[in-house]
Amino acid sequence: MRWRTILLRYYFFLVTCLLTALEAVPIDIDKTKVKHTQPVESAKIEAPDTGLYYDEYLKQVIDVLETDNHFREKLQKADIEEIKSGRLSKELDLVSHRVRTKLDELKRQEVARLRMLIKAKLDSHQDTGIDHHALLKQFDHLNHLNPEKFESTDLDMLIKAATSDLEHYDKTRHEEFKKYEMMKEHERREYLKTLNEEKRKEEESKFEEMKKKHENHPKVNHPGSKDQLKEVWEETDGLDPNDFDPKTFFKLHDVNSDGFLDEQELEALFTKELEKVYDPKNEEDDMVEMEEERLRMREHVMNEVDANKDRLVTLEEFLKATEKKEFLEPDGWETLDQQQFFTEEELKAYENLISLQENELKKKADELQKQKEELQRQHDQLEAQKLEYHQAVQQMEQKKLQQEIPPSGPGGELKFQPPVQYNQEETEEEPELNDELDRFHARFLSPEERVEVNLHP
Repeated sequence: MRWRTILLRYYFFLVTCLLTALEAVPIDIDKTKVKHTQPVESAKIEAPDTGLYYDEYLKQVIDVLETDNHFREKLQKADIEEIKSGRLSKELDLVSHRVRTKLDELKRQEVARLRMLIKAKLDSHQDTGIDHHALLKQFDHLNHLNPEKFESTDLDMLIKAATSDLEHYDKTRHEEFKKYEMMKEHERREYLKTLNEEKRKEEESKFEEMKKKHENHPKVNHPGSKDQLKEVWEETDGLDPNDFDPKTFFKLHDVNSDGFLDEQELEALFTKELEKVYDPKNEEDDMVEMEEERLRMREHVMNEVDANKDRLVTLEEFLKATEKKEFLEPDGWETLDQQQFFTEEELKAYENLISLQENELKKKADELQKQKEELQRQHDQLEAQKLEYHQAVQQMEQKKLQQEIPPSGPGGELKFQPPVQYNQEETEEEPELNDELDRFHARFLSPEERVEVNLHP
């Protein structure tokens, strides 16, 4: 349904990646012209992980809201702006008691999860006196003032937080890719520094050879152009290129038949183009770069076709785009191997940052090593004291046996024995022995242990 498409596709399919091509039976076309088609069991597509730290909570809330007939009817008539503005959140007051109860339970579970995350983070820094109420303020996808009840405010905050976070996700992916490329070049240069001149020249020559090999690939069609779509029509769908029809193509690749081409379905259209440039079996082809290329293609087509910027392509938008000059006579498409990802200045700044981080890690490692050595020293000292204690106990036991004094127990206490008669010589030696025992107890036994010993004459 349309509202389901708006919520799930808008919030979940912004971050799709590492997806392979999807195939489905063509709709409203002559099936005798279709080669090797297979029936599709279900149109349901599992929403991929958004990458948000509250991803599971977001999915569960949407699933629960879907079960309420009133809310579902309202969302069927809603547009993107109504959802993003939060006006639909007010409809939460009219949902059934069962749904509200389930939403309350989900919120309590989410609050408990966040509190555990906070505690784990603070414990790692050995902080005490946790103020959960204050720390929950940092999470903007729920109302922390009422951790027990899911209110319209919670739905409004959840939608706005997801919208804001996911709209910046592609930008974050581009930034991470740039860091990846700089790190790869940094490691390559550091490795070259470890080689002698002859080996270094060999590695440089190999690097240039692999680079040229990677760049030697078939022409890549402009994403979203007629040539590119016709290639998919022919090679993926198994249809005659002379019978290419945009409307049929749209229905064919609207895998779940919801009336939209979402970002996942669009990215699947570029697989054939990407296979011209990247092969996982080739050492010179980087699969991380392939996914960046896929993202660039999808963004380009969305910018050209998605007129209302809701990140969904309708049939009307798609057909209108096929009437443009860019669709029939597109410019050439520059692949990543034709572009410079970063400047030398940017690489230098990144290497300085890495150096600072490495120094900080080394400093922490040195501190941990010192702590380890101190703990080992204390351990050795305790072991030495323990050994000295046992030796002293053995000496005292031997002396007591020589003087026929009852042996002590495991804790140093004297075992009870019936009174014995000592001769005059033994009585004279007893004060000296008692003085030695007192000195031994004072050195090796705690006050409580000494009291225990005194209670066993």
